Amino acid sequence: MPGYVVVGTQWGDEGKGKVVDYLGSEMDYVVRFQGGNNAGHTVVVNDDKVVLHLLPSGVLQQATCIIGPGVVVDPFVFLKEIASLEEKGMDTGHVKISDCSHIIMPYHVRLDALIEESLKEQRIGTTKRGIGPCYADKYSRFGIRMGDLLDFESFKVKLKHALEQKNILFKNVYHDEGFVFEELVEQFAQIREKLVPRIINAQIEVNNALDENKQVLFEGAQAAMLDINYGNYPYVTSSSPTSAGVCTGAGVSPKKLDVIIGIAKAYSTRVGEGPFVSELHDEMGEWLREKGGEYGATTGRPRRCGWMDVNVVKHAAMINGLTDLVITKLDILSGLDKIKLCVAYEIDGKRYDYIPSNMEDLKKAKPIYEELEGWKEDISTMKTYEELPENTKKYLRRIEELCKTRISMVSVGPERNCNIYIHNMLMK
Repeated sequence: MPGYVVVGTQWGDEGKGKVVDYLGSEMDYVVRFQGGNNAGHTVVVNDDKVVLHLLPSGVLQQATCIIGPGVVVDPFVFLKEIASLEEKGMDTGHVKISDCSHIIMPYHVRLDALIEESLKEQRIGTTKRGIGPCYADKYSRFGIRMGDLLDFESFKVKLKHALEQKNILFKNVYHDEGFVFEELVEQFAQIREKLVPRIINAQIEVNNALDENKQVLFEGAQAAMLDINYGNYPYVTSSSPTSAGVCTGAGVSPKKLDVIIGIAKAYSTRVGEGPFVSELHDEMGEWLREKGGEYGATTGRPRRCGWMDVNVVKHAAMINGLTDLVITKLDILSGLDKIKLCVAYEIDGKRYDYIPSNMEDLKKAKPIYEELEGWKEDISTMKTYEELPENTKKYLRRIEELCKTRISMVSVGPERNCNIYIHNMLMK
């Protein structure tokens, strides 16, 4: 060991990629353990913005990067991202895929869009990348895995069986023409040779690395409030982007997870449908969106913006067992006279210091705010905690008090080196 975990504490887009990129320079392995290309990690390298949807953010370092068993993989997206990095002169030979990862098939992508369209006002707000339908096939034991590509004849048998069932659904329910078996076979025949050398038994390699005392970082996509079990159900993703998801998504024991780092944006954002108690529908919300550049890395959709919701971050700290917090985009709040923290909810006259599971209750929730003094100073060039304005420190200390978790790092700009380190998160 040691094993590190990086997870989002809100609704995603907190800046996990930047933190993974920083830690990745010290790692032997970086392992993505859930989700698919519905994620969007943005890392800025020498003013060059690199957007990753499927590959682990640690790919920019030289650690061995593994897409784990809990990830669903669109192989066409995978190869496109590999090609884009290689065009920038980056080596990608260190990127591997678990043989247990399920394949997002072209019919999953189309089905995702058809389902979302049919839900009308009840839509979830998915990225329409086929994630949900792929996970549905996985859990109904109907999926096709990356390891199936190693024996292409077996792959074709499984594909034919799956496609027969899917085409019935397409034609009879959605009045869609469906897919032609031979065309899909040809598509996969063209890419198979590029994928096969990267397919490995990931759980064996990762556990061996931990047992050999190598540094292993487990990277999550999305965040706690999108967790299939503990998020704002049904406005959630199809997997568990929490520290518990590492155990099933990478095949490791919880005893091997030593440092669990939660990433929280200094304010709150959300993409898609679902409740957002501290959302701002006024000029302040628009100011945060424009100053923070809050547009989705995957979809380009404008993000909904609001003040930090402490109930959300506390919830994430509890279910993940966080050892450390990282606060990102702290510089965006510079220049404000007052800054608010949503510290609780009011629902039908009752105060809630936690997130109710009942969606109808949550939809009625009103934010209870604490107001703190803002700061005018530009903090984007500051390198130490001591340099920060006193009001900035008060804001950070209040978050620590409410969430009962130490803040070990703050990000004060988009570049890789725009970080202030308060506590060492590395075990050496």
